[in-house]
Amino acid sequence: MPRAFRVVMSLAVIGAVGYGAYATRDLWLANVERMLGYQNAPAQQAQGERRSGQGQGGGRRRGAGQFSGPAPVLASNATTADVPVYINGVGSVKALNTVTVRAQVSGRLVEIDFGEGQDIKKGDVIARIDDSVYKAQLDQALAKKAQDEALLAGAQRDLNRYQLMVKTASGTQQQVDTQTSLVAQYTAQVKADAAAIESAQATLDYTTIKAPIDGRTGIRNVDVGNLVSSSDSTGIVTLSQIRPISVLFSIPQQQLARVNAASAAGTLAVQAMGNDGTTIIDNGTLAVVDNQVDPTTGTVKLKANFPNEKLALWPGAFVNARLLVETLKGVTVIPSGAVQRGPNGTFVYIVKDGQTVAMKSVKVRQQDDTLAVIADGVSAGDKVVTTGFARLQDGAKVQISASEDQTAPNAPAAGDQGQPVAENDAQGSQGNGGEQQQHHRHNGQGGKNGHSGKGGNASRDGQDGNAQPAAGGNQATDASASSAPGNSSASSTQQQ
Repeated sequence: MPRAFRVVMSLAVIGAVGYGAYATRDLWLANVERMLGYQNAPAQQAQGERRSGQGQGGGRRRGAGQFSGPAPVLASNATTADVPVYINGVGSVKALNTVTVRAQVSGRLVEIDFGEGQDIKKGDVIARIDDSVYKAQLDQALAKKAQDEALLAGAQRDLNRYQLMVKTASGTQQQVDTQTSLVAQYTAQVKADAAAIESAQATLDYTTIKAPIDGRTGIRNVDVGNLVSSSDSTGIVTLSQIRPISVLFSIPQQQLARVNAASAAGTLAVQAMGNDGTTIIDNGTLAVVDNQVDPTTGTVKLKANFPNEKLALWPGAFVNARLLVETLKGVTVIPSGAVQRGPNGTFVYIVKDGQTVAMKSVKVRQQDDTLAVIADGVSAGDKVVTTGFARLQDGAKVQISASEDQTAPNAPAAGDQGQPVAENDAQGSQGNGGEQQQHHRHNGQGGKNGHSGKGGNASRDGQDGNAQPAAGGNQATDASASSAPGNSSASSTQQQ
């Protein structure tokens, strides 16, 4: 009997604990979500609050616990500026000229006259080959010419005598003709000897290896004492011209017509950018557009030349390049984070009298990670919301943070790569979500409105026609912003 009693009591305790956990499951699940930072399940939390409210007081009115007071936001003034439009590309640095210095004659390397990594000028001596054999060949050619010149002189004297003998009838015309042919033969031989001398002299000169271009030497491939020849594949050293230097980069074929039209009006400026997307390594000019499109990638290659006076660009390195194709004069600009997207297109929230916001459709002409050029819908001086969209709808009251009430960035930043829009929006959403959770906790401690605040807010979002586009706009903006870095290799601005 005692054992059966203990079993019954144990089952009763387990049942009571299970029922208590089931009855309050929505509340502790919501608390766990808040502790872990989850902010994307308002419907579940609202349902749990309604159930909890019914259990505690029964049937609270839906929507009774909505947030009160103005929504905190950050805002920025629209400005008028000149905005440069860039086309971005990823490429590699290439020496303007690269030469592998090889021996033109065979022989033993007796001298190296350059230092590794040294800047040298065209015509400077790089190395010398043993020239004793080639000097002997030149001397031999000179001696052969002297011999043939002597034979030519003797033959010419004999020809002159034969011609006098013919005039006095003491000689025959046949002798004159034969001697004339011999003189012509020796004359040709002397010319051949002169050519042989030039060849021997050139061969001898090849033993002194000189720099064919201005450039910087690399690591030498052969040491003094080794035999070298013109057939050596590695050569003695590689010479690269890095001041100036070139950058080869690719752009989508869709931008080709735009580049050709801009280049027809004048030389286009190109900037080599650092890995952070904001640091300008060097400024150069567009040199050439390739004569064909790569059918595999759908891109076309461009070549730009840079002075590279500071040697910041190095052959073989990858680099970001941006090509300035035009400058938009006197356009209205706002921060890119202010542009939202919804089912009806792009829109912004304009602050009216510093207290309420109005949702207004806009036409975006160009946009990058920093600035958006507005063609219609916003005028210079309008104050637009840049952060804090979670609680906004048309006509909502707002409170602008004084420390962040600022003016849109200056125009030169339009081509720079700032923080991604998606990252900024995500931080703003987390801040608003945290504020909503704190507000909900305070209301929960107050009693009547505590458990229905989140549910009421979720219900209003589902019923209010103005709130729906705002929520959709935030989602679309985040998706668009997150894709911006992927498109930056094609263009620093996106034409709407």
